[in-house]
Amino acid sequence: MEENNIKKPGGKKRFNFYWIYVILTVILFGVYFAGRDEAPQEEVDLGQLIELLQQGEVSKIDLINKENAEIYLNEKGLAKRFPEVKADRKGTSPTPNYTYRIGSLERFEETVERVQQESEVAHPVYINNVQHKSWGWELLLNLLLPLILLVVFWMVLMRGMGRGNMGGGQIFNIGKSKAQLFDKDNVPVNVTFKDVAGLEEAKVEIIEIVDFLKNPTKYTRLGGKIPKGVLLVGPPGTGKTLLAKSVAGEANVPFFSISGSDFVEMFVGVGASRVRDLFNNAKQKAPCIIFIDEIDAIGRARGKNPMNGGNDERESTLNQLLTEMDGFGTNSGVIVLAATNRADILDKALMRAGRFDRQIYVELPDLIGRKEIFEVHMRNLKLAADVDRDFLAKQTPGFSGADIANVCNEAALMAARKSKDEIGKQDFLDAIDRIIGGLEKKNKIITADEKKVIAFHEAGHATTSWLLQYAHPLVKVTIVPRGKSLGAAWYLPEERQITTKEQLYHEMVATMGGRAAEQVVFGQISTGALSDLEKVTKQAFAMVTYYGLDEEIGNLSYYDSTGQQDYALTKPYSEKTAEVIDQQVSKLVEKAYHEALDILNSHRDGLTQLANQLIEKEVIFGEDLEHIFGKRPWDQDTNQPEASNNEPTTENHEGQ
Repeated sequence: MEENNIKKPGGKKRFNFYWIYVILTVILFGVYFAGRDEAPQEEVDLGQLIELLQQGEVSKIDLINKENAEIYLNEKGLAKRFPEVKADRKGTSPTPNYTYRIGSLERFEETVERVQQESEVAHPVYINNVQHKSWGWELLLNLLLPLILLVVFWMVLMRGMGRGNMGGGQIFNIGKSKAQLFDKDNVPVNVTFKDVAGLEEAKVEIIEIVDFLKNPTKYTRLGGKIPKGVLLVGPPGTGKTLLAKSVAGEANVPFFSISGSDFVEMFVGVGASRVRDLFNNAKQKAPCIIFIDEIDAIGRARGKNPMNGGNDERESTLNQLLTEMDGFGTNSGVIVLAATNRADILDKALMRAGRFDRQIYVELPDLIGRKEIFEVHMRNLKLAADVDRDFLAKQTPGFSGADIANVCNEAALMAARKSKDEIGKQDFLDAIDRIIGGLEKKNKIITADEKKVIAFHEAGHATTSWLLQYAHPLVKVTIVPRGKSLGAAWYLPEERQITTKEQLYHEMVATMGGRAAEQVVFGQISTGALSDLEKVTKQAFAMVTYYGLDEEIGNLSYYDSTGQQDYALTKPYSEKTAEVIDQQVSKLVEKAYHEALDILNSHRDGLTQLANQLIEKEVIFGEDLEHIFGKRPWDQDTNQPEASNNEPTTENHEGQ
């Protein structure tokens, strides 16, 4: 049988904790036997006890804990029954000679008294009540038992801490790093650059980082230095974490992965301790990569939260991270890879060159990128022959990689729900509609009057957007309830890097087209334009205060890209300027509303025809508008523009 002797690296045997169990067992047995009183020589029954009393051989009777009676003999009894035992000065045996187990205490006392009265004993014996305590058990209960329970609790706690942290079974591992290590010997990563689509520009820089680690001499021979940090910045769902996984799968070096929130604890100093331990482990395995996901959890700019006191645990953690990344010491061969979608709130000291030398912007994919992402997520799907990736890419402008993955999964679920053997084109279209607008609710109770109002509202949006040059052309509009909305419209926005004042204004006019249609047709307005009013109010405010597109305010912008304005107690403008801003915003929105009224009054017949068709079919497309109003003159000589965003206009027609 193999010996269970664990040795330390130096060759000495480690202490085995099972010896503690053996020692505790020996102590318990020792205390038990040490605490037991010496038993009497002989146990008598009631008849023998009566005989001893009748002959006057009993000196005293001690009632022990009201359970047992210890019987002491006098000189007469000792001479007759125990001649080798000598009596003490009082003529009594020094130790009990007999013991009697009591059944009924009252009966026992009555019997002793009655027998002595009948026998007319010269010196009657009275029963003495004695309380005996075992010093051994008292010691065990009062001292050793709490100590034993404390030792057992401590051992269980240490074992639990050891299972939850890296590096052993000590309670002090709470300050150890929680980073998960990925390498060829531990947990391999199967994601490669082939699994990342639609991020070609970001992949070029990421591939170069991997090449740094594989062939360092290629760059260092010319005097160059390997970058210390790479920051991935972009909207949620664009593939930042997926890029990091691909680096872990391609680099073939140890890869430490941890979330920014794992550094933050309620205990003071734990975050900084975990940062130190993480970099110590990384230095031992260099060259390697440390990936910190959602680094804004600890990298937020210092001194911006006035509610925190002087000892801010998050700031202490950030200070330690700054020191480890580029402090007095060196981290040769350790590259820090981080991801965030809130780069604007990160501390400037963290963003400087020497810590994060490179910032890679991971943006929403374009048309070609969306097609590649569809191809990646369709690898394991059973597709029908009518599925066209180019068509689906055009129908999903503004979708991130995570959104496209969700579209593919929803399409598969919809096809399975219908017991299909393949996923068809309509399944993908239904999945896109569900993700944008929500689940259809065809059984929702809507009166005929409400349905007519909703139809004219959506028709007003479609008409104004079709007749305005810079408004987004309609793709699809429906009055079937989806999610919380009772109607929804899908538009194909034009992809542009800058937007003019006229373009923003036309978008506002199209947004106000729904309420304007209600006023033109019914002579009254409803609460259905809640989301429209919210949208145009924010857009008008941005035009006046951020973009400097208002003549009255002038070329001023009150936008703060640093985020410090969020903590300010006052606005960066005076009360008089605030009044002017309110007036200009209201004037801009009302101007857009009245222009929408003029457009719909001029095309009242087309609006009515479109609304009636919408009531009949419940869903209409851009081809229906082209049949009623003709082709848009601005699109006749140009191709349909590529989309950059696909935010559906959803109106809540429920009473507010």
